[in-house]
Amino acid sequence: MSDDDGPQVPIHCPECETTTRVPFSELADRIEAHNESVHDGDDVAQVDPGVAEQFQDIVLEESGLLEDDA
Repeated sequence: MSDDDGPQVPIHCPECETTTRVPFSELADRIEAHNESVHDGDDVAQVDPGVAEQFQDIVLEESGLLEDDA
């Protein structure tokens, strides 16, 4: 892994009480691997909730879904 892998996204696991930053390009695979190997496949680890909310807001704003059509 190098600094050229793109932005680092925090993954939070409340059961393990850990937060890890991983490249965006590896995000889904790393979450799935952690949950499979540590939590028997249960969806415990996830993108840090604060970051996920910010990302959602950006997507909604960029897609125009927050604009009033009145």
